[in-house]
Amino acid sequence: MKHLLSFLIPVFALFAFSANAQEQSPKPVKWEFSAEKKNDQEYVLHAKATIEKGWLLFSTTMGNDDPNTRIVPDSTAKLTLGTVTEQGKLQQRKEPLFDNLDIKYFENEVELVADIKGTPASGKIRGNINYMVLKGEEVLPEETAFDVAVAPAAAAGNTTAAPAAEGAAASGGVAEDDASNKSLLWIFLASFGGGFIALITPCVFSMIPITVSFFTKRSKTRAEGIKNAFTYSLSIIVIYTLLGFLITKVFGASALNSLASNGIANMIFFVIFLLFAFSFLGAFEISLPSSWANVSDSRAGMGSFMGIFFMALTLAIVSFSCTGPILGNLLVLAAKGGNTGPLVGMFGFSLALAIPFSLFALFPSLLNKIGKSGGWLNAVKVTLGFVELALALKFLSNVDMAYHWNLLDREIFLALWIAIFALLTLYLIGKLKFSHDSDVPYLTVTRLCFAIATFTFVVYMVPGMWGAPLKGISGFLPHEGSQDFNLNKSLVDIQASLESGGGGGGNTSNANTIKPKKLVGLLHSEIPGVENVFFDYEEALAAAKAANKPLMLDFTGHTCVNCRKFEKSVLSNPKVMKILRNDFIVASLYTDEKTSLPEAEQYVSKFDGSKIKNVGQKNLDLEATHFKRNSQPYYIPVDLQGNALVNKGYGYDPKEDAEAFIQYLESAKAEFAQRQK
Repeated sequence: MKHLLSFLIPVFALFAFSANAQEQSPKPVKWEFSAEKKNDQEYVLHAKATIEKGWLLFSTTMGNDDPNTRIVPDSTAKLTLGTVTEQGKLQQRKEPLFDNLDIKYFENEVELVADIKGTPASGKIRGNINYMVLKGEEVLPEETAFDVAVAPAAAAGNTTAAPAAEGAAASGGVAEDDASNKSLLWIFLASFGGGFIALITPCVFSMIPITVSFFTKRSKTRAEGIKNAFTYSLSIIVIYTLLGFLITKVFGASALNSLASNGIANMIFFVIFLLFAFSFLGAFEISLPSSWANVSDSRAGMGSFMGIFFMALTLAIVSFSCTGPILGNLLVLAAKGGNTGPLVGMFGFSLALAIPFSLFALFPSLLNKIGKSGGWLNAVKVTLGFVELALALKFLSNVDMAYHWNLLDREIFLALWIAIFALLTLYLIGKLKFSHDSDVPYLTVTRLCFAIATFTFVVYMVPGMWGAPLKGISGFLPHEGSQDFNLNKSLVDIQASLESGGGGGGNTSNANTIKPKKLVGLLHSEIPGVENVFFDYEEALAAAKAANKPLMLDFTGHTCVNCRKFEKSVLSNPKVMKILRNDFIVASLYTDEKTSLPEAEQYVSKFDGSKIKNVGQKNLDLEATHFKRNSQPYYIPVDLQGNALVNKGYGYDPKEDAEAFIQYLESAKAEFAQRQK
């Protein structure tokens, strides 16, 4: 197993690039171009930008060394750029991300009018717009090519290089809807906590007293020892943060983010986490090739700074068997923070890892108070092994749901988790023992507390075997539709039937009601209290017209954690269920559904030119093209023509505010009634 990483690196690269190829991420700025002729040598280029909600487009007046926007005519056509005029609301502020630089930017929209001199080839003006956009702490450099025919002045604005999106566009100015836009502070804190967990693993914890003693005893003065310890800590931070930077640059944040619904990636994660779990449980030892450690260790004797740096690198390598599984979890999480996520995550992880080395160098007497490595550290490692085993099942469940293998139904998944954490409870109280464990002559208070917490979790999960929602972990469980016996769903359906006068659970009061047919035998509704949920957009729109009701589009996914959380916390609210059941036609459109479309229904996307071959791609293309979004959950009500009834869609709300969602539904109902007059 020593060369496992040599295998994992190319494999990770393979599915990361595969995921990147499948990603359909809309750009934050959409451009429309037109051009008109002033005279034989002068032309006017119009570039109209529509900017996604939350993003800022930097002005053309920003300096060349600052974030900016630039129009670059095709040099081969001997075109030169003259004056550029900006038609829009120019804003200005100091941006802390750029050391309080005064930035000039636009929101929502702006039109750039540029004077072009020269003779266009074939009567067309070609070139690129190079621009930068900002959202929070995420800065993206983008480039859009234009190739626009010159029209008479009166026709300016009619010729576009890229057609505008069809349908109404929901600006999406809602709470960030998915883990794909996790707060960087949240990622930092989670990674910081992960660093402390890694700190108490045997590989790292046992190195603290050895390393600190080396610096304090070998240094000529205490001040020099402290300086060396701080240098060592800083080196740890640099090494791990550099790793985060390389991951972002090599694989790209969008590729990492798309792993959540990629079948091959999830299966590989399942195998990797399974290997890590068995390693933690003592089946074998996973380590990097010994030659790596030998090379870095041999460099540790170099001059003071480089020697200390290579000592830190040695720690990073030899501790991989303990830190690897934790880092794997954190990197998947950190990728949800865009381009800066892995950087922030790895910085938080390394900071927690580095603090003790500096702390004990400042206060050497504390070394005598920390526990010795041995039994309790091994107990930590075994506990992490059980947790890794449970997480491995989550990745297998993602693939199982996406491809409809039906191997891990909800009750089977819960039974496995109950068994895993029950065994962990027995281990913590000393009733289960592995070959490398020390004897547990008595139960410490710490072990007892962890055992109580673990067993409480086991008891909490048991009602889920009969359909209890289990809101606390609903995002990790397979969908409720996979459960054979679901008492909770039966009760909800009975209540819905009684409220609708025995009509069968909703959407049945109108004599012209169309029942869902497409994908019904394959997909299951996750919308509580609404029996007749559609899974095809065209079929749902036809049903809405027949019932004369607005259509609620629910863009969701089999592997979407926040979708399940929102369904259990907000959509299960009785008032919400009643409104959706009685006043809307509901369509759940799975963006990661792998079912192939019939040959006649396959098409080329107008959004990005990709071939749409399966149901998930079709639904994602609908979301991206019509509503400028590609994340889930995303709820958007539309009228009988498919036009949005509101100015913005509704994504995942961390506050889980049911009343806010009720108001959102009522506003959509009112707008629909107004349009029907």
